[in-house]
Amino acid sequence: MTTTARSVTDAVREPLPLADVDLANLDHFTDGVTPWRMFHTLRHEAPVHWQPEEAPNSGFWSLTRHADIARVDRDAETFTSTRFVNLEEVDDDQIKKRASILELDGVRHRALRSLLQRQFGASVINSYADFLRGLTATTLDAALAKGTFDFVKEVSADFPINVLARLLDVPPEDNQQLIDWGNRIIGNTDPDYADVLLHSEESEKYRDLPFRSPASLEVFAYGRELARQRRGGTGTDLISKLVNETPRDGVPLSPQDFDNYFLLLVVAGNETTRHTITHSMLALIQHPEQLARLQEDPSLIPTAVEEFLRWASPVYHFRRTATRDVELGGKRIKEGDKVVMWFASGNRDEEVFGNPYDFDVTRQNNDHITFGKGSPHLCLGNLLARTEIRIMFEELIPRLADIKLAGDVPRVRSNFVNGIKKLPVEVTPA
Repeated sequence: MTTTARSVTDAVREPLPLADVDLANLDHFTDGVTPWRMFHTLRHEAPVHWQPEEAPNSGFWSLTRHADIARVDRDAETFTSTRFVNLEEVDDDQIKKRASILELDGVRHRALRSLLQRQFGASVINSYADFLRGLTATTLDAALAKGTFDFVKEVSADFPINVLARLLDVPPEDNQQLIDWGNRIIGNTDPDYADVLLHSEESEKYRDLPFRSPASLEVFAYGRELARQRRGGTGTDLISKLVNETPRDGVPLSPQDFDNYFLLLVVAGNETTRHTITHSMLALIQHPEQLARLQEDPSLIPTAVEEFLRWASPVYHFRRTATRDVELGGKRIKEGDKVVMWFASGNRDEEVFGNPYDFDVTRQNNDHITFGKGSPHLCLGNLLARTEIRIMFEELIPRLADIKLAGDVPRVRSNFVNGIKKLPVEVTPA
């Protein structure tokens, strides 16, 4: 189904009864409209809302306003990540085996984060600018020559995975395998992607693996071989840093720590940037007047990148768990309750964004929460993502005389990743 920009804008203005809101129903996340209707209703009628779930899960509190999300994201003492950050409920044994940097707080979280912090800092990312621009040009020239093609496959998936390959120092011929692993792991609720669907009976066999995905075993094996090759060397790639440096807290990475850190790099290094680029291209197709503004004035592109990130909201949510009884939005949240920050909803909050359903590449003071808000878990790769997206559109927009949709736009069946599977386009090069 192809969703038009107007259909979303019109739909959210049609009242959706609160009783019809079900953020646990994954089928509501495949049409590009229903999620925004549900978020709209919750922000206006129940900004802190209890959402029941089917067994084995026990339900969660949904936060849909920008201010509440920011409050929880900042307060790791009251709202911990250590009970896991997605909706799956895990026991202590699973936590010991599956916890990544995402599922840590405090000293250990800061120590593991610091291992790669410099690699994602401004000086290093800026040094990649020429490489990124050359890679972008190569990607676009190959895709645009086809005339009609799947933008996801040829551009928005191909480009970030090439960047990740450079950061990991792995051969480009492994790119498709890296993409496939990311799809299978993050798409663990989509039958087109998952080897084993989350919460299926078969998934119990893989309960101790990240996302309950057997693809994790393949990622672990790949990463372990790379670690073996780099250990004791002088490389500056991400893997060399992980295996040859000791975290600030003095506790070396265990083999399990390395496995989970490496898997996170493979998944996060590709998926979110890919989906942001795809959503942004779709938005420019659906809002040709905004594309024309960027064609007329390319200096607007850095500003537009922030609107791209707000509009795309590639990750719908992250979860925390209350460490004590606490009041939020007039509701009593109990110790142990799951608390879910719906970043996508916060990015449409009328209290923060004027005309939030307008896609506006000139939007100023764009306080989006796509990467988090004042959080110790602020996305480590946010500068890299911004740089990739900026360079992509700086190179793409001057190459376009015309671009239009050439088919339907199927979406990932997930309430975690706001993903687009295919974006068929027909391009007339400039």
